[in-house]
Formats: sequence, structure tokens, C-alpha cells
Amino acid sequence: MGNSYAGQLRSTRFKEVLHNSIEASLRSNTVVPRPVFSQLYLETEQLFMQDGRAFNDDEDDEDGSESNSPPIPYQMKPPPEGCCTTDGFCQAGKDIRLSSLASESLDVPPGFMLVGVKSPSLPDNLLVCAVDRRFLPDERGRNALLGFLGNCIGCGEKGFRYFTEFSNHINLKLSTQPKKQKHLKYHLYRNNQGILVKGAPICWRGNDIRIRQIRSSLSEGHLTSDERPLNPALAHPSHTPGSATGSHVEPQTADVPTKFINDNHTASSSISQPPSNQSGPVRPSATGPPANAGPPKKRHKGWSPESSANSLTESTVKSAQSSLTLSTLSVTSVITNGARSETTALQSSSRGSSSQLSPLDMSVTVPDQLLHICRLQPVIFKGHGPLPQLTGNTSDVLVSSLLQSCYLSSQTLPRVYQHYGPSPIQPLSAEMQILLTVYYLVQLGTEQVPLIDDLEQIFMRSWRESHLSEIRQFQQSQTQGTQGRHYGIEVPSGLPGLPQHLSLPPQSQQPLTPSQLPWLAQLAASSCGEAVVVLGEDVKSLAQGLLQMFSRLVDGRLENTNYVVIIVTSPGQETQSCVVVTGKHQCRALAESMFSPNEGLKEISHQLYTGAAQELIHYCNSLGQDGNMDSLLDNVSVEHEASPPSSSQMLVEEKTPKATHSPKGRTSPKDSQTPSLKDMPCPKETVSSPKNTCLEYKVEWREVRPIQLAVARKLLSHVCAIADSSTQNLDLGSFNRISFLILVPPSEVSFQQTVLHLWSSGVLQELGSSEQEFASQREAEHYVVKMDQSAQSRIDRLLQEAQSNSYTLYILVHDHAHWDISSTFYSSTDSSLGLVDRLLNSRQVKDATNILILHVTSFPFALQTQCTRISPYNEIHWPSTFSNDVDLYHERTRYFGVSELLESTCSGSSLPLMRYDSSFESMTSTLEERFPKLHSAVIRTTVLVQQYCVALMAASGKVSSSHNLHKHTSVETMEIVQSLLTAMQQCPTHHGHMVLLRIPSLALAAWAHRRLSRVRRQLGLEESFEIILGNPSQALRIGQTFTDQIKIWLKIQDAEWVPHTYLELEALPCILILSGAEPLGESLPRSLKYCDLRVISCSYLQRTTLEQELGLAAYLVKAESRPPHNPGPGSDVIESDAEKLSSTDNEEEEGQDNGDSPLQSSQPLQPCPDSRTVEPLASRITTSPNVLKETLDSIQCPSKAQIQLQPQTSSQSYFQTTPNIQSQPQVQCYPQIQLISQQQAQLQGQSQPPTQTNVQSYNQTVTQQQPVSQPQIPSKSASSDSSSPRASSPNLSCSWARGLSRPPSVLLPRALYDIITASDSSGLPRCTSFLPHISVAWASSFRPLLSKMMTCTEQSLYYRQWTVPQSYHMDSSNRTERRTDNFHPRRLLLSGPPQVGKTGAYLHFLGLLSRMLIRLMEVDIYDEEDIHLTAEVEGVQYHPPNAPWPNTEVIKKMPFDYTIHDPKYDDISIVYCPRFKPRADGNSVRQEDVYLRRRTSRIKLSKYAAYNTYHHCEQCHQYLGFNPRYQMYESTLHAFTFTHLLLGEDIQLYFIIPKSKEHYFSFSQPGGQLESMRLPLTSDWSPDCIKSPIFTPTTGRHEHGLFNLYHAMDGASHLHILVVKEYEMAVYKKYWPNHIMLVLPTVFNGAGIGAAHFLIKELSYHNLELERSRRVEGGNPSVDVWPFIILTDDSCVMWNAVDNDKLSSCPAERAVSLKQVLHHMEACPDLAQYGLCGIRKWNSRGITGIKQWEPFSRGHVHDFLLLNVDRSQNVQYDQNRFICHDVDFTLRLHSAGLLVCKFNNFSVMKKQIAIGGYRTFIIKTKMTDVSTSVGPSQYICAPDSKHLFLASPAQLLLEKYLQHTSQKLFPLSTKNYIHPVLSVDCYLNLGPEVTVCFVSSKPHCVNISTAGLLFSGLLLCFPDTFVTSGFLKKFTFLKGATLCVISADRSSLRQTVGRLELEEQWRFRLSDEFQTANAKEDRPLFFLTGKHI
Repeated sequence: MGNSYAGQLRSTRFKEVLHNSIEASLRSNTVVPRPVFSQLYLETEQLFMQDGRAFNDDEDDEDGSESNSPPIPYQMKPPPEGCCTTDGFCQAGKDIRLSSLASESLDVPPGFMLVGVKSPSLPDNLLVCAVDRRFLPDERGRNALLGFLGNCIGCGEKGFRYFTEFSNHINLKLSTQPKKQKHLKYHLYRNNQGILVKGAPICWRGNDIRIRQIRSSLSEGHLTSDERPLNPALAHPSHTPGSATGSHVEPQTADVPTKFINDNHTASSSISQPPSNQSGPVRPSATGPPANAGPPKKRHKGWSPESSANSLTESTVKSAQSSLTLSTLSVTSVITNGARSETTALQSSSRGSSSQLSPLDMSVTVPDQLLHICRLQPVIFKGHGPLPQLTGNTSDVLVSSLLQSCYLSSQTLPRVYQHYGPSPIQPLSAEMQILLTVYYLVQLGTEQVPLIDDLEQIFMRSWRESHLSEIRQFQQSQTQGTQGRHYGIEVPSGLPGLPQHLSLPPQSQQPLTPSQLPWLAQLAASSCGEAVVVLGEDVKSLAQGLLQMFSRLVDGRLENTNYVVIIVTSPGQETQSCVVVTGKHQCRALAESMFSPNEGLKEISHQLYTGAAQELIHYCNSLGQDGNMDSLLDNVSVEHEASPPSSSQMLVEEKTPKATHSPKGRTSPKDSQTPSLKDMPCPKETVSSPKNTCLEYKVEWREVRPIQLAVARKLLSHVCAIADSSTQNLDLGSFNRISFLILVPPSEVSFQQTVLHLWSSGVLQELGSSEQEFASQREAEHYVVKMDQSAQSRIDRLLQEAQSNSYTLYILVHDHAHWDISSTFYSSTDSSLGLVDRLLNSRQVKDATNILILHVTSFPFALQTQCTRISPYNEIHWPSTFSNDVDLYHERTRYFGVSELLESTCSGSSLPLMRYDSSFESMTSTLEERFPKLHSAVIRTTVLVQQYCVALMAASGKVSSSHNLHKHTSVETMEIVQSLLTAMQQCPTHHGHMVLLRIPSLALAAWAHRRLSRVRRQLGLEESFEIILGNPSQALRIGQTFTDQIKIWLKIQDAEWVPHTYLELEALPCILILSGAEPLGESLPRSLKYCDLRVISCSYLQRTTLEQELGLAAYLVKAESRPPHNPGPGSDVIESDAEKLSSTDNEEEEGQDNGDSPLQSSQPLQPCPDSRTVEPLASRITTSPNVLKETLDSIQCPSKAQIQLQPQTSSQSYFQTTPNIQSQPQVQCYPQIQLISQQQAQLQGQSQPPTQTNVQSYNQTVTQQQPVSQPQIPSKSASSDSSSPRASSPNLSCSWARGLSRPPSVLLPRALYDIITASDSSGLPRCTSFLPHISVAWASSFRPLLSKMMTCTEQSLYYRQWTVPQSYHMDSSNRTERRTDNFHPRRLLLSGPPQVGKTGAYLHFLGLLSRMLIRLMEVDIYDEEDIHLTAEVEGVQYHPPNAPWPNTEVIKKMPFDYTIHDPKYDDISIVYCPRFKPRADGNSVRQEDVYLRRRTSRIKLSKYAAYNTYHHCEQCHQYLGFNPRYQMYESTLHAFTFTHLLLGEDIQLYFIIPKSKEHYFSFSQPGGQLESMRLPLTSDWSPDCIKSPIFTPTTGRHEHGLFNLYHAMDGASHLHILVVKEYEMAVYKKYWPNHIMLVLPTVFNGAGIGAAHFLIKELSYHNLELERSRRVEGGNPSVDVWPFIILTDDSCVMWNAVDNDKLSSCPAERAVSLKQVLHHMEACPDLAQYGLCGIRKWNSRGITGIKQWEPFSRGHVHDFLLLNVDRSQNVQYDQNRFICHDVDFTLRLHSAGLLVCKFNNFSVMKKQIAIGGYRTFIIKTKMTDVSTSVGPSQYICAPDSKHLFLASPAQLLLEKYLQHTSQKLFPLSTKNYIHPVLSVDCYLNLGPEVTVCFVSSKPHCVNISTAGLLFSGLLLCFPDTFVTSGFLKKFTFLKGATLCVISADRSSLRQTVGRLELEEQWRFRLSDEFQTANAKEDRPLFFLTGKHI
């Protein structure tokens, strides 16, 4: 088959077949219609020969013929001699590479353009040349002159007329014939920085070589892996005309519904990549030609319509079926996306010249009486080109430019890529946009309204699909340069409802020409009948097309037409278009959506006040043959004195001011009036009776739930993170209290609700405000402010307080934060809008360092834009309650939100909680056509109120022939009213339900309230239920009767009390008419049963708008009602909660099944079929049993059939059967009387035996008096029961109590229901892809969709990347170049789902923050009394109680107290002292109590405290030296070497000395070798200087160690040195950069505290000698150098001094600075006579109760030591010790004759630090990969035995072994104080049950008298030469006493035994020799035990 001439088809038969094929494809149910006709239309510019092959030479392939003949070799002309032949340079030697010329200024002649030439020898670069633009094609690949004219940019040579000549000049070095089409590749342009970069590719013929190769391969019937098309969709099969026989193969997707939602289709996901088995030749299929197998081209000899690539796989078909079970989009406002006017800045700026009106001769006159004749107001959407001027009756026509803006935005998309560099991507052409628009309109249903969002997504998907490879390259380049998670552009799998050929790359398809467009559009429109009409063939201008449209419209020829598309294609002119909406339903929806929300409400009010709705009211009052409503009501109220006004009169009354007030405050009607229902007793008669009380009533909303506590702690941790960061934006340590102010929307109920929560939370009492006793909750109102005009003064007052109280942290809580985000510049001065911007975003608030802002909202999207002020790290999201079906918080209630509502629509075992009312929708649709001028909200509200009135009349039984009234209301409305009236009957206390009626318009809500109140009054139901008008600007008012009821239920005695919040209406039967443009944070009680949203607007489709309306139904149900997580076999359990995007934050949990839905769905998220949602009450329906199987099989593709129900009489019973048809375990849902879907129930009918069904009957006779006789079958309708489970409480009489276990039912408009229940391609609800808020805009149409697996944090990042604030958004002024600079440093955002408890969470956070600030000013101090106090009190007073310093002579006379009194040593051995008398009970401390928590007291920090690294104050900044406001202090590392005999080698230490501390040291020269540490002279004294260097050994406490002594020293100059281990040097330097550090040698990394003190003391003495030498060289006497150092623990926090003035009367201690303590001790006379001084350890008992106060004592000192390194030269610390090293050192120091003095007038407080420290020991095995528990008995082993070696020091193992097993080693010593163990020259801890007697063997030592003592053991630890056998013979031992000799090795052990002649008195065995459990290389210690003979 061939082509006759350009643009036409040769065969009429083929045209017919083609047309039929296209029509079939458009009517088919598959996602992608068959792309046939795109290849069958040829451009008119092409010339063809008779055999169908083009003979245009420019069409030749670059690589020659495709035949089997080899290509003809090309011989280049040899270059002239001497010219340059270097690649990238011209023959003149000039560089012409793009990389070299990018920033050069180039001279381009007029008419020329810069072009990039591709050179085969330079694949990574381009050559630059200038080419006459006449010889280059346009964007469609046409209009290029033959030939060439170019200039050389390098040398400037001009006039190259032949490309061959030019290619030689620029050294292309080609092997084939040079062609401009092959080598002139890219346009070049300069970017914003003026750099020349590669631009879009030059469009030569619109086709690519590779595509032609593919076509050639396809024509041969195979497609190899090397020749795959760029677009995988090329291999998609198509529905085409069959073979010659006319038969064709239909794909297996014919049963898929044709209706679609744009972003929901994933049918082509499995075919987006070529099949895996396509590596070899693929056999051609018979289904039709390949998707891109075009018409015959040159050399395409074998093209055949029967050739194909492959066919759909079975998985593809299944995925298409499962992904298309979606309902259609209905009336939406969508086209406006928030109703922007035509004068929007974006549109006016982007239209440019196209927005100008045409001349007057092109104007179009709108026909008169158009609205009256056609009963619609057409909407004209501007498209391409200027719209003609409209004249005449223009008020009957609406014009919108949103479609034009959509076109323009899709045209500007490539700039997004070109901003990042050169890109070959081209935008969609105007013709393609128009054709896509037609296809989109064709796919819309009759009730659907076009969505600009959907059309935009279609454009984007088509564009992305056409540039698949380029986008992926771009994403890779962007991902490489982007840190963190990058939300790239997801490449869609296919375009929903669009021909596959339309999404092919421009290189792989022929461009769509203007001449083809009208006919293609008409073909597409022909598939939908008259729904879409295309005017294009004979239309020469838009004006002509509009005139034809108006003519047809007036003539009635467009009665069944919804859209008219006008297309104008004229030769030589741009294509023009516009779309006219002519469908009644669509025109109304679009017209209303063009109003802003406020304008829409004003229009509604205007229609009411002008009486435009009176005709509608009269029409609705008429009940046809059943009479008139007003007359029927008048007959009921005939006993009244005067008949109340009719409904139409009440409507007029709205104009009067008094009509706006509701009669809430009135009392009950008098007895003379019509009584209530005779079966409903008066509440006053029964509520007070104790016999008739309901025991179920309990209000639980005041309680703080566990998840609220978790969120409060999360908030607190974020605040602490801000304070702990290095930015210093919040200094929590400087605040001593908090104050707060809660900002709420201007809703009186929300205000009172927050006040109530605040009052009941107890936060005010914790804060300890000025009012210590709050008389009432009125006091709490000072902390809550409504955001109206009164808020300005309150916040100004807070700012003044914040400036004057710098030590108070002020918290501004902005609740319901998404409400007012308007910019101040766009808000009027008298309006409350813009207050948040004016108050919270002011410079005063931002700069105040003591003001913290917390935004709280359920919908944070508007605060998450590119210009947000909130850091993503400061967002707190409400956590998920469940993880892997495990309850994380163990709550008694369970949250039921939007996701659970959606799941209920998919559940096949119960009636969905969220549904629509088809009967109501039918009535409103009919009236909307009858009253075209009325707003739909007026019509819908009137119908709804009318239905409620009729239902009340029918249910009351007061109206004659009430059984005929049921047909005038819907079943849903009747069910609501009946449930409301009968609920209070079932409870003796008259508990009932709340019905929420949401009417946004205040005027309509007031009219509805009066109308319903009048009907209630006339029916005598005023005692049965209350009708409440919820006006945001007014306080809540209810009748006195109901107020008294609530007071009795809540046990309130206050006579003046009235409810102020909806929460206080718990269990009150009422109808709440909630008005206002949007909910303002009002919480609803748990008695809410029905949430009637049938009147809410469908015109403003933003995510926030939709979700906050649905959030009214959010609910906390009882946790015990949660069904088990048991999905049926084979069910597709949803992996991620549909509500995840707005309700979770736990990153580890969000990918799991939420599982907290009461209605657990076992099916994928799908819309519920109409048969389940239209009519909840089904009559008897007989259905063929065969249908049941089809229904169950098609559960993933539910039927759309609707069941029409007949009205039922009062004697009829509604029932619903529940067949047991499921073989798998039934998923338990909320209705525990298990119900299957309505669809299955009606199919079953009566076919099941009665034993297999549970019959639910409901008698509609309202005169029923008795409650339900059988509790297991409540007397409720099927609808009620399906949404209300059987109560778990035994008392089933209270309907309210039963209702606590079920969430409310939600009734929605059909339009919103279809949108909400639909899902997009990612599985998320359709509404999540809408614009998040009306005040923001998408940053680009070039954006991905939200992902179902996104966490809340990822969703926030998504909106932060892809949304920008509108000009009237308060964040629009927050634009900065650097994103990190525009975050407010002290601003947090708490987001969580509606009604989940955010208020309680942030109130608890305020309490926690207050307690934390108090806690920051407090510290846990060890508060333990001294141990081992002697029972006798000596009567000798050595010093006067007020003596300032000790007397040396008196100290020498004082006996040394060997007993250890420090409570931290309550687990060590007692040191024997003759004067000590132990208690009779001995030491009561058990071994298992050793590691228990020690007693502490919480003490407030004084101003002289020491701090850790978390303390930041202005005074400490320079001292600490790491604040960014100050320059980081530089430090230098200095080595210091000295020799010590005990170590046997030189010791090299390292000092890290900051530059600012170098003056404390002496260097050989500036910056040279460290010589010594400077020491002052003894005679030096300064009030601001401490003479003694302070050494603090520390490990593991770089953050928590108290090294900040600035406040403790009271600013005095001091030398403080941290002694750290080598491996911790870096981390300590990081946290304390301004501190001097002494780094211990590497060999001491595993050593204990003894090694640190040993090196400190020896280094200090060595330094003392060096300083003395230096002083002698300077002429000063050496003895004058100060010899003292201070050894302090890293947990000493505060110091105290005894007040000597109060010793006699009331002894007390006061906090003093460390400077004062040290000054006093350093000033002590004869201080040089003392070897060691210390101070007392503090305890709360202090010195009270002490009869005889001794200011100084002689005994053990700990923790804070003043050591004289000169006098203690010969006494060293034991470098190997880990435990009790200070006890050992003090005993040896005393035995050496040195004085030890404790200054009892001073005490030190030690802070409890649970982290790090030298007492933290980890004993582990050498095998680090084996985790074992090692007991003390395993610390030793026999020598040469196989034992598990440990990786701990030998000395530590020995000490720990002796501590824990000494009772076995020294059995005679256990609890035997009078027979201690003799320890020579060493103190070792043998456990608390063994007493140790220390003696020294040194000459001239001081020992206690041991005469008469019998020792129970002898301990010799490394005995030196002073220990001899004669020395040991001085002591007497018990028979059987134990000897323990410890040595470093076995040889020295035997030598010691022999030298001391121990075998004479002691018996040894070979088995008594042991070693520590160390490997040989770890040098174990050995010890030998023996028994005394």
C-alpha cells in the first residue's frame, strides 16, 4: 500500500478501516489507545515518488545506503602545505573548541547563529562555527534552504559556500561524505553567566538515525537487543486493523473500565522496559504493526501493517486490571486551583502579547438571554493565541486563562534543565498540547469536571516520556552533586488514556503538523459521541469558531455536548485554540470555583438576603401528593396559640439583626405546649433517680496519654538540641523559669477549649505563677489569646516582658498554625488576617534570644515551602502508635483518622464509615438544573435541611400519614434522625449522640438552625435533643435543660457553670451545625456518631482544605475494640498506611503496616463500589447464585451497578443477611455482628438458610417504647450497626456507651467521595497530590509525585523543594540566596493528625520544659553520712570551734584516725584502729548492694559552681574558648621528658598548651623547647590569683566532667591542667580547646587512677626542682618556690564553708567559691609543715547535732587534696593501683611521719556523674568477639594451666579478686575485727568483712602498737628489702592464719619465701600457687598462699 500525494490517504477503504480502528481504540478499556494513525499522515512539504520513496537528497541517511552494498569510501582533499591540522583548531591555527571559546566575546554577523559542530576525533567537545540561519531548519525540522553558508569563528574567514570546504577548513577529518545534517548538531547560546554552552539539538527532519534503523529492523520482523528503541514503549502492541481477512486479536484488557484518573494508571509499568527475553529475534505478532512502525520511507521496502514487536504479557494485563479499579473524578473546582482571577500576576506576565485583545472587527457578540435560553453560563478557556473581544451580553459568559497558563508552563519546562547546563530537550508543541487536551476531555465522564492539575500531569508525562534518556542523564548529574535525599523526577510508565505514539521522543516520531491537527482531534472526539465537539476544519479564526459555538448553543444543538474545542490552523500562522465548556454540570462547578472562598460565601449570603432562594424554598416545601410541609407542621402545632412563621418567612427574617441569634438560652416549653413523644420521658424526671442512672458515663479527654508524653519529650529533646548546638541560639542554662502564650484562631470555642485544657493540665500550678491559688479557670485565659485585633496589645506586652526579663524563656505557641499565614502587606489593617506575620515574624521576636516559637498544626504543608522559616531539623511529627503490629505506647484508646476511613471504603466485610448519599445527590442534581442561577451550596443546604425536617416529621409520629414521608428524604438522613431520637431512650440517664452538620456559610447555617429549631418545636421534641449553632465568633449556648443535664453528668456543683466547649457536650443528644469557612481547631466529643459533610464545598481542592474537613471525624476509639491483625490468605495487605504522610514520624516504623485501623482492610486501597455505598438499607433482593462467584472474583474490580430501593412503610422491616461464604478466617471488623459488604448481602438474598445468617431488623414505627429485648441484636438500622460494634461493656442499654468503641460515620458529596477514595499511581489517596494549600504554588510543573513510602520527614522535604509561597503568603518575604540563612533558629513545628491530642502534648511539654529549667539549676549531690563512726565520743577539744587555721603542734598531738569515713568506701576493708569500736551488727552493706544507686540530694547550683561543657553563658565564652563568636584558640603540643627511678627509663609527657596559657610556662625561647611550668613564690599573694596548680585526672568524661572553674574561681586567675590518656586527647581537646592538657604516655592507656596521681606528683616534684634552679639562676632562694599542688576529682561541683559566727547558736554552712577555699588554705601559717591537706565531704546533716565541733582533724582525705610535693618527696603513689590508692598513699604518708590535716570548716560537694570515671572497670576476655560474663573466681588460675585469659591489667584482676573472694582466702579474718590481717607497707582492699592492720617496715616509721594482737593473716605485696624475717617475727598469728605473698613473677616469689624464711612458720602446698588470668605477654602477677603452723 502506498501514498498518492502529500497529506491524503490513497485508499478510501483504508481510511474507513483507519477511522474504525481509532474509534475502537478510543472506546476500548485499555489504558493506552492504539497508536495507528500517527504514522499515516505525511507532511505536505515532503515529495514522494510513485513507489512511495522520497527523493529529497537531504533525507539521505548519514552513513549511506542501508542495502547490503558497502559504503563508498570518501577521500578528503589534502590540506595545504604548512597549515595546521590539529584537531580542534582550524587550518589557520586558531582554537575553535567550545571549551576554549566559552567565555570569549565572539563576533557573529547579523543573520548568523553559533552552531556546535561534532567532530569524530573530539567526541567530548564541540567546534564552534557561525552559520547563516537560513540554511538551518526551524524547530519542526523544516524551512531550511539547501546549501550552506558559514564563517570560521577562529580565524574569521568568511563565505564558505560548501560544507565540504568548510569541513576541511576546521579539520573534521571525515571518512564519509561531509553533510551538514550529520555534523551541525547543536545550537549554542549564552547562559545567565554569559558562558557559551551547548543548547538544544538542531532538528534535522525531526527524525533520528537510530529510529530509522529500528524501523528498518522492525520491517524485517525482528528487533535485536542492540537496536532497541530509545523509548521502551515502542514495543507496545497496538489495536489496529487486522490482516487481509479483517480479523484482529483483541488484548486481554477489554473489561477494564474506561474512566480514568490521571495519575492513577500503572498499566504500562510492566512494559516500560523491554522484556527480558528480547535478546534474540522476536517473532512478529499478528496483533498489528509496531507502535512506531511509520509509513513507507526511503529504502523501507518491507514495511507491512502486520509487523509487530511483541505482545503484552500476562502480568501486564493483570497489572492493568488491578490498577484501573478507580472511580471517576467528579465535580471539582480544580480548574481554578483556588480560584485565581484572570488578572493573576503570573498569567499576565506570561501571556505577553497574546493577552491583548483582537481588533474590533474580530469581536464576538454574546447572544442575549443566553443564560435564560440555555440555562447555563458557558466558560471559555483561553488557549493558544489571543481571544477575540467579547461584546454584548458578556455577563452570561465566563472567561478563564488557566488553561493558557498551563500551556505556557509546559512550554517553559526545558528552562529548568537549561539552567543547569546545555540540554537537547524541546518543549511540547502547541499542536501536541491541543491534541492531548482533546484526548483528556474525551476521557472525562459526563459528571466530571476537568482538572488543570490532571491536564498538567498529562503534559508532563508526555514530555518526560519523550525525553527519557536525557532526563535520566540529567538526574544522574544532579544526584552526583546533591547531598542527602534527592527527589528526582520519576519517569512515568505511560500516559493514562492517551495514544502511546503521543509520548514518543520527538526524534522517533514525525512532528504533528497544523494541517493534521483538526482531523486528528475530530477523530479523537468522535469516540465519545457529542460530548466533545471539535470545530477546526472550516474555522478560519477563533471569532468564527466562537460564533458557530454560540449559534449551536442557542439552537440547542449542544444539548448533549460538554466541551467545544475550537482549533484554527492557517498556513503561515501560529495555531490558535480555545476550549468552551457547555455542560450544565461542568459550567456550574467551574463558575463557582472561580470565586475565592470568601467571595463564594458572600455570594451565598447575597442570594439569601435578596430572596433569590425563596422559590427554591417553596419548591422544596411541597411534598407533592402528600401536601405541604408547613401545612403539615401547622396541623401538628394546632394547640399553640399562634402558628409559627413559614420557612419562607423565616428566610426573610434573616435580614433583621435579631434573627441571627439562636434561641439557645431559652428554657423548656411550658406544660401547656405540645409535650414530647409519649415514649420519651422527660430528662428531669429520670436523670436524678439513682435507680435509673447509667454507670457507663466517664469523661476521659482530660487525661494525658502515653503517646502525648512521648511527643512532649520529643519536643523537649529538640529544644535541648538547639541549645546544645554550636550556634548558641538558645542558652537554656541562663533561664530560671518559663512563661508562655498560646495563640489560637478567632474561634470562641477553640479559645475556651484551649483554656480548659490548660487549666486541667496543671501546667500553671507547676510554673508557680503570681497567682498561687487559682480561683477558677478564668485565670488561665491570661495565657491564651485569640488572633484578632486584641492580640496585638497582648503580644506587645509579652515583648516588653521578654526584654526586661532576660532570665525568663518565653514560649509562643501558635496553635492551628495553618490558619493565618497571610502576609501583612496583603492584609487590611482592620482584618485579623496577617496578624501572625505581623507579630511572630517581626524583627523584635526574631532577635529576642529568650523567645521560642512553636507552631502546632495538623496540616503543616503551607509552612513547608522553599522560603520556610522553620528548619527541617526542627520539625516534630506525631509518631506511629504501632510498629510491626506491636503497641508501642499501650494506650487505652486508639486513633481513628483519615486512613482508617479510607480503609473502611475498601473493606469487604462491613458498610464503609465514609460514604455518599446517592438519593441526596440525585435530588440536588435535579434542582441544580432547575435553578441555574442559585449557588449549589444554597441548593444543597436547602435540600439537606428539608430532608432532616421530613425525617423528623416521619420519625416523630406526630404527622398524619407519616409513613408516606419516607420517600421525601433519603435513607441516610432517616437513619441519622432515627438514631438521634431513639438513642436517649436506650439509656436511663438519657445519654445520646451528636450529629455534626457542617454548613460553611454562616447565613445558611443560621437559616438551617432556625428551620430545624422551628420543626423541632412544632413537633414537641425540644426535650429530646438540642440544636446548636456553631458560630466561630460566638460563644457556645445551649438550653438550660440540657445544661442541667450535663452538670449532673459531670457532677458540677457550680450554679453559674455553662459549657463553653464541644467537648463538654459529651453524651448530649444534639445536632451541631458547625459553620465557618473552615474548621478552626474545635475538638468534638466522642459521642459524635454522624459527621454530615454533604454540604461542604467541592470547589477548592487543596490538600489542607479536604483533610481538615475529614479531620472533623477523627476519633479516639477504645483500644480493646481493635481487631486482631489477621488478613485473609492471599490478601494484599497494604504495606504503608495511607495516612502516613500526615500522622507518623518514627523513621524506623513508617514503612510497616500501621495496623491500628479498626476496620482492617485485607484488600488494596480501592474505592468502594456504588452498591455498597448508595443505600445502606437493602430490601429483599433475589439474585442468581451464579452472580455471587463473579462478585467475589471481581473484588479487585467492583461493579458500578447501583441498587435502587423502594420506599418502605412503617410496618416493613429492613434486614441484611450475613452469609458465611468465606472459607478463610474472617477479619474481625468493628461491627462484631459480622457483616459482609452490601453488595454480597444483596446478591445472597434468601438463598442462605436462616442458621447461616444474622438478621438485623429495624422497626421504623417511632412509637416503640421498650428498649431492645435481646442485647445481641440492638434495635438499630443496618447502617448504624455496621458502623457501631456491639459494645464490649456489659451494660448494652446505653447507646452512647456502645458508641465509644466505634468511630463516626461520614457522609460526603459524591464528587469529593470519588476524589478521596481514588488513588494515584503511587497508591496514595488522590487528594494528596493536590496543591497543599491555597497560599502556595508549585515551584514547577516539573515535579515528581508524592510516594506512598515517604515518611513525614521526606514529605516535608518534598514540599520544601517543590512548593513556593504566593505573594500573599507570610513567608514570601523570606527569600534569601542561601537557604540555611533564612531559618529562624528558635522556631519549631509540631504536626500530627487532627484530634489526636496535640494540645495535651505541647502543654505537657511546657511543664517538662519548666521542670527541666529548674533541673538545670539543680544537681544531684552525693548526700551520704560518714561511715564507721565510733560509738564513743572523746571529750578532748583540740582546737577552738572557730579557729581559722590548724596549730601544727596541736595537730601533732592529735591521734591519727586510721578509720575510713568516706561513704564511697563502704565496700572496702576497715583499717584497724585501736580506738575504733565497731558496731555490734558490723558492716551491714551487702555485696549485692555495692553497685546500687547511692543516696543523692538535688541541690540548686550556687553562683560558684563548676560546670561541664553544656554550660554556656556570656561570662564563660572567653574562658571556654570554643564559641563561634570568638576566635578558636590555637594550641601547641610540647614534649616534656624526665627520669624516674621507679620507672627505670625516661618518661616523655606531652602538654597541649593554648596560646593564651603559654605565660604559665617557661620556654628556652619563644616557641621553643618547654623547660618548666612556672611556680609562684611562697611570699607571693594576690587576691585574684591562686598559687597552686590544679591537676584534674579524668577519663571518659569529656562532656560531663566539671572542668569549667570560671564561676567556682569567681574570676580568679588559676592554672588548671587536665590529665588525660593519650587515646582521649583529641576528644578532650575538641570539647575544651582553651584548657591545658597533660597527656599521659601510651603505656598508661590501660592504667588506673594511681598511675595518673603518680605521674602528677613526680612531674610536679621534678618541675619544682627545675623552678628552684631557675630561681637560683635569677638570684632568688630556692626554698621560696611554692611547693603545693591541688589534686581534684572531676566531679567536684560546689564548695561550702561553716559559718563560724553561727556555730554557737545555729551551726550552718554557706556556699563559697573555690577561690575563697584555696586562698584560706594557702594562707595557713606553717602550711609547709604539712604533707597533705584536704577538706570534708558534704552531707545534708552537716555539723548539726555534733556536740563537740572540731574544726581540724587528722585522718584520711579524699577527692580534693592540697599536696606538698616537697615534703612528700619520698612517698609515692602506687602507679599500679586501681582501687583505694588514696587510702594506701595516706597510710604510707602518715607512717613516714608527715602531717595530714583535714579542714573540717570546708566541705566539697560531689556531683553524681553516671558516665566515665576511674571507677568504671570493664573486665573482658581476650576473645573480643565472644561476649561472656566473667566472675571474680575466674580472675585467677593455676600457673601453666589452660584457662580463659582476660584482657584486663593484672593488678586490676588481683585487686578485684581480693575484694570479692577474701572471705575464702582469709577465713579466720571474716567479721573478726580483733584479729585483723597484717598488711605490710601496703593497703589492699580485702572486702568489707575483713579488717586490715597496716604497718610500715621503713625505718623511723610511725605504726600503731600491735602488742597483744593476734593476726588472722599476713599479706605481703611486693615486699622490699626493709621487710625481713626478723621484722615479721615481731607479730603473732593465730594458728591456721593465712599467708598471701604477691610477686611479679614465680622466681621472685620463691626468692621472697626463702629470704623471709617463711617456711619455718608457714606451710605451703604446690596447689596454693596462683597467677592472675593474664597471658604471658600481659605479665601476670603471681601469689602464694599458706597456713600458719
